[in-house]
Amino acid sequence: MRIRVLDLDGSLCDQPPIARRLAAGNVELHDLRPQGPALRLWSLGHHFAAFDRFWCSLPRDPQPVLTLVGSGDFHHLTASFIAAADGPLTVLHFDNHPDWCWTMPRRHCGSWTHAVLAMNHVVRLITIGPCSEDLVRPDRKGADMDALSTGRLELYPWWHAPSTVERSGIADGPGHRVADGALHWRNLAGDDWREFLDELVQNITTEKVWITIDKDVLSPAYAVTNWDQGGLPLDNLVEAVLRIAARFRIVGADICGEYAPIRHRNPLKYLEARLDQPRAPDLPDLAVNARTNERLIAAFEEAL
Repeated sequence: MRIRVLDLDGSLCDQPPIARRLAAGNVELHDLRPQGPALRLWSLGHHFAAFDRFWCSLPRDPQPVLTLVGSGDFHHLTASFIAAADGPLTVLHFDNHPDWCWTMPRRHCGSWTHAVLAMNHVVRLITIGPCSEDLVRPDRKGADMDALSTGRLELYPWWHAPSTVERSGIADGPGHRVADGALHWRNLAGDDWREFLDELVQNITTEKVWITIDKDVLSPAYAVTNWDQGGLPLDNLVEAVLRIAARFRIVGADICGEYAPIRHRNPLKYLEARLDQPRAPDLPDLAVNARTNERLIAAFEEAL
């Protein structure tokens, strides 16, 4: 397995698990900090197209590559990674947010799953771990109810109350049932995690899998991020990576969810970040991110 760091916001290279691997020559580093502000949170079409050209220009490698990109504000870059990957493909998405909202511009960290679901080589997108308010009134926020109804999109919250929907005709799925005008979720906090993984492994129909992780799926004990956070334990996430990698061919993976101070040059981005993102402590304990990255990178190194 190869490790690739896209340095978009300065949040990664000083972390001990990455610095150590950089010094040993085990990390491919790309300094993209000049492009970071234009890509962070959301991106205009020409900036995203430029990034896409950069990504597609990188040499293809038969080995799977683990890509680290910094803040979860860059999660929409995952759409470029997956677009260039071989299929047929199942995408496993660990996140406190379903990233299915309607946004303008459309290249946004809160809406990138729409682009992935439009890709012909993606058979299914499985989102695991959300607890966020993006699950409140999902049909009003832009959630792809058609994909959820047909099973191309599966969603398993860590915990969330039933989500009221106005649309009728939504079918039940493995992560939800429809009753009384609401989606009643299968909350994983109340499930046996290993039994859930057993079912997950049996129900994936493709040989190839992409894993994308936003560390805001974890509780604050395991990560400091720019976003509100969920409750998935780190041990559960590591176990999932190892189980999936033991059974399927991981064609690639990416991790985001670092903490990077808000320094938007664009006033609209600055305002959106201030409105949507919780205020970080004055002195966030960023060592927790390094410890979590060590475990996640080690899990991928062991598995791949």
